[in-house]
Amino acid sequence: MKRSEEITIQYFTFLDQHIQDVISGTVPEFMELNEIAGKLAISHKHLSDTIKKETGQHPCSFYDEKIIGQIKKMLIVSDKSVAEIARIFTYDPSNFSKFFKKMTGFTPGNFRNSKKNLI
Repeated sequence: MKRSEEITIQYFTFLDQHIQDVISGTVPEFMELNEIAGKLAISHKHLSDTIKKETGQHPCSFYDEKIIGQIKKMLIVSDKSVAEIARIFTYDPSNFSKFFKKMTGFTPGNFRNSKKNLI
């Protein structure tokens, strides 16, 4: 396996665990990309360049997509309020709604309602 493939796998594995740690409250907030690179014992630039070379996308896009995926899941399967979910994901509720709408085109409440009607 090439080193760039190994770094990419390590990055995705780290992201999945880190997001679960934030959701569970084990970790108080999301790390910045430079902190993740440090945990993987590489530079921020090397991590960014490697992920972009291997996937064609910046590592932040995957980070945001994985967070959004977990938020969507929680909106659909839990009865927690949008504000509670925002706090779980370490967001201020108003910033949370802006982030979610920017990423999905829906407000969290509209997304939840549209998906719950399908269940």
